[in-house]
Amino acid sequence: MKKFVTFLILTMSFSTLLYAENSGWDMSKENYAGTKEITVYSDPNCGCCSKWVAHLEKHDFDVTDIKTGAIGMIKGKYNVPPALTSCHTAIIDGYVIEGHVPADDIKRLLNSRSDIRGLSVPQMPVGTPGMEMGDRKDHFEVISFTDDSEIAVFQKYTDY
Repeated sequence: MKKFVTFLILTMSFSTLLYAENSGWDMSKENYAGTKEITVYSDPNCGCCSKWVAHLEKHDFDVTDIKTGAIGMIKGKYNVPPALTSCHTAIIDGYVIEGHVPADDIKRLLNSRSDIRGLSVPQMPVGTPGMEMGDRKDHFEVISFTDDSEIAVFQKYTDY
């Protein structure tokens, strides 16, 4: 029984890896012609962060991926509200992008030039870009936040 369970776990992990490489998030729905230079700060041991970086690159973002053990200091420097933190922090054109925010939402923010500090997908919901696990998809929200820590729902994902 133990060998079967190990085989099942390995098979599921391999399926998850294959699914992540062919993600539905990779199809662009939002056009954006401005700067695509984005700097991502992440822990060197985090695998999902590199998957999110690959998602951005599939949307033609020019990513500078900086691995750092001081990710908490980065979040503090860019005023990410503690309740909105996730595993990585990115900066693009003066905006903060926290966590597994879909690339199309980043492009929509950049097109709107909204007067906010940034966007966040708090925690690490299953099914977000870089957190794909087959057909399992948690409902999640992309949250906007200001320098005064005012928050609002920027986009809801309940049936995607």
